[in-house]
Amino acid sequence: MSSKSTLTRAAIAEAIHKKLGISRAESLTMVESIIDHMGDALERGENVKISGFGTFLLRDKGERIGRNPKTGVEVPITSRRVLTFRASQMLKDKVAGSR
Repeated sequence: MSSKSTLTRAAIAEAIHKKLGISRAESLTMVESIIDHMGDALERGENVKISGFGTFLLRDKGERIGRNPKTGVEVPITSRRVLTFRASQMLKDKVAGSR
């Protein structure tokens, strides 16, 4: 799967600037504020759901024994918290229809 381009914070801010007519600085501040708010919620252990887009989910994974695939040696993998994203059905349909 090849990527043609990447949507950046600056590009989102530019789209807000064009659509709402607010200054570029204000739109970038708005984007930064939203991202900071989402990050703070995740840091507190809360999941983040954006209706029509998807859900950022936190999962706690327990300690387990793994294996180095090159040497075959067993190594302990420490417990950790991982972040996953589950796309909404609306987003899945939109992406599938854009081929």
